[in-house]
Amino acid sequence: MVVAVETTRFHVLAVDDSFIDRKLIERLLKTSSYHVTAVDSGTKALEFLGLAEDHNHDEETNSSKIAPSNQHHQDVDVNLIITDYSMPGMSGYELLRKIKESKSFKDIPVVIMSSENVPSRINRCLEEGAEEFFLKPVQLSDVRKLRPHLIKEKSTRN
Repeated sequence: MVVAVETTRFHVLAVDDSFIDRKLIERLLKTSSYHVTAVDSGTKALEFLGLAEDHNHDEETNSSKIAPSNQHHQDVDVNLIITDYSMPGMSGYELLRKIKESKSFKDIPVVIMSSENVPSRINRCLEEGAEEFFLKPVQLSDVRKLRPHLIKEKSTRN
């Protein structure tokens, strides 16, 4: 039963611009005993992780004035990021690259989801460091594939 206790400590950042898809992945992850933070854009994911660039837009500059949420990310230990591929503003592929280029989050497993089965897109994401590529709608069987990546990530960080 130690494994069940451990899984409740895993924190997944879910990124999807579709409200319905975001709620579905959030429910599947929570059903599997993960702690979930869900955001609707790559920019918000980077803000949550503390990787946002303040010079992009005036809106981001205004949102960066909210000190408590910007400070909060320092205390949060994200163990996996699951993101939609097709999102306005920043694609899941661009988010993947920014995470893999960062010093503090480059080892965190990233999983890409898409409703489009495009082999070249899937290969490009996997070559850039994505652990998995799930076709939507994501199923509980897909979520079960996350556990080995989470356990591997946790053991490399300890």
